[in-house]
Amino acid sequence: MEGPRDQDTERRHSDLFRLLDSNQDGHVDIAELRAGLEALGVRGGEETEKEILRVGDTDQDGQLSFEEFTQYLVEREKRLLIMFNSLDRNKDGCIDVSEIQQCFQSLGIHITPDQAHKILLSMDRDGTLTIDWLEWRDHFLLNALHNMEEVVTYWKHSSMLDIGESLAVPDEFSKKEIRSGMWWKQLLAGGVAGAVSRTGTAPLDRLKVLMQVHGSRSQGISMLRGVKAMIEEGGFRSLWRGNGINVLKIAPESAIKFMAYEQIKKVIRGQQETLRVRERFIAGSLAGAIAQTVIYPMEVLKTRLALRHTGQFSGMTDCARHIMRTEGLRAFSKGYLPNLLGIVPYAGIDLAVYETLKNTWLQRYRASISADPGILVLLACGTISSTCGQIASYPLALVRTRMQAQATIQGAPQLSMVALFRYIVAQEGFLGLYRGIAPNFMKVIPAVSISYVVYENMKRVLGVTSR
Repeated sequence: MEGPRDQDTERRHSDLFRLLDSNQDGHVDIAELRAGLEALGVRGGEETEKEILRVGDTDQDGQLSFEEFTQYLVEREKRLLIMFNSLDRNKDGCIDVSEIQQCFQSLGIHITPDQAHKILLSMDRDGTLTIDWLEWRDHFLLNALHNMEEVVTYWKHSSMLDIGESLAVPDEFSKKEIRSGMWWKQLLAGGVAGAVSRTGTAPLDRLKVLMQVHGSRSQGISMLRGVKAMIEEGGFRSLWRGNGINVLKIAPESAIKFMAYEQIKKVIRGQQETLRVRERFIAGSLAGAIAQTVIYPMEVLKTRLALRHTGQFSGMTDCARHIMRTEGLRAFSKGYLPNLLGIVPYAGIDLAVYETLKNTWLQRYRASISADPGILVLLACGTISSTCGQIASYPLALVRTRMQAQATIQGAPQLSMVALFRYIVAQEGFLGLYRGIAPNFMKVIPAVSISYVVYENMKRVLGVTSR
C-alpha cells in the first residue's frame, strides 16, 4: 500500500517546526524540543528528545535547522508507513481491532477485544472505529519508536499503567523487560520513590496511627493537638517514629508481590502476559495477600514503634524482643485478619475506579495527538481511585491498628475483630471507624507527587527506558 499523501505536507512540517522553535531563531535546541513535545502531549522522556536530535542533527551542531527537521520527518514517515503496512494485514488502508489483537499475539501477548478497542479509541480521531494512515502518522510522528515491539510495549503500558500511593495491583512486565533485567530496575526505582515518599509524609502517617488508637480518649485528638503532643513528648524527630521499618519493608513486600503476581498470572492465563481488569484484580489481591502474610510482623512493629514513648525502645530489634518476651509470638499476628480482608475492597475499588476514570478520559478526548493520557491525568485518576479505595477499607485498617496496639493501651479490652468493631461503634458511633482518615487523605497527593518525581529521576539514573 502507498501512504496517502497530504497536499500540504510542507506547510504541515513548517507549522510543526514553528511550534517547536519557541524563540523563532530558525533552530530547535534540546530545551525547545523538550518543551514542544510536552506541549504536544508526547511522552517519552529524555530518550525521545535525544533520539530526535541524534538522528536529525546531521551537522552535529546540537540543534535542528528547518531543513534537518524536515528531512527527519520525511524519514520518520517512511518508517511509520512500513510499520503501518505491517499492521494493515488485509490491506484495506485501515487498522481495526482484530489487527491490533493480531499484532499483540504475534509477540506472544494476549489482549481482549475490549482492550484492543481502548487502544484504537485513543488514536481514532474521526470516529470510524479504525485507524487510517493519517491518524497513525500524526500519532507517532514525534514519538521515537523504532519497531512494532516497541509500539506494543508503549500501547500496553499507556493503556494499563497504575499510578497510586499504594499500588494494589503490581505492574506488568513484558518478556523482553524480564529477560533484559529491566524489571528489577523498575522495582528498584519504585522502591526508592516509595522510601522518599513515605519519609516525606511520615509525620502524617504517625499522626494517623495516634488518632486511630488514642482518638477515643475524652473528646478525641485533633490533628493540631496531635502534632503538638508528639513534638512536646519527643521533639521534632519524634514525628518520624516508625518510619524506619515502614521504609525497610518496601523491598521484601515489592519483591514478594511481584514474584507472586507473576506465578498467579501464569495459573490464571497460562503463558499469556496481559490480564483483563477482573483477572488483574484477582491476581493482584492474591499477590498482595501473600506479600502481607510474609511481612506482617513488620506491620505490627511499625505500629508499636510509632506509638512508643521516648526511651521506651532502643530500636526495632529491642521492640521485637520486648513483644516476644511479654506477649509471645502470637502478638506479631494481631490484626492480621482485618488487614487481609482490607486488601480486597481496596484493590477492587482502587483498580475499578482508576480504569473507569482513565477510560472515560480516553474516550472523551480520543482526538488528542497522544494515546497517553499524560501524567497529570493519571495522577488525578490515581488519587481519586486511591481515595475511594481508602474510604471503603479504612474501618478495617483502623480495627487492624487498634488490634496491633491493644497491649500498649492501659486498661484496653483484648477483643477480636468483630467484637472490636461493635465496641468502637457502641462507644464512638459509626464515625469512630474513620478516626484519623483526615491526615490519611492529606498525605495522598504529596505522596503520589513525591513518588512520581523521584521515580522518574531514578529511572533516568538507572537507564530505564520510558514506557
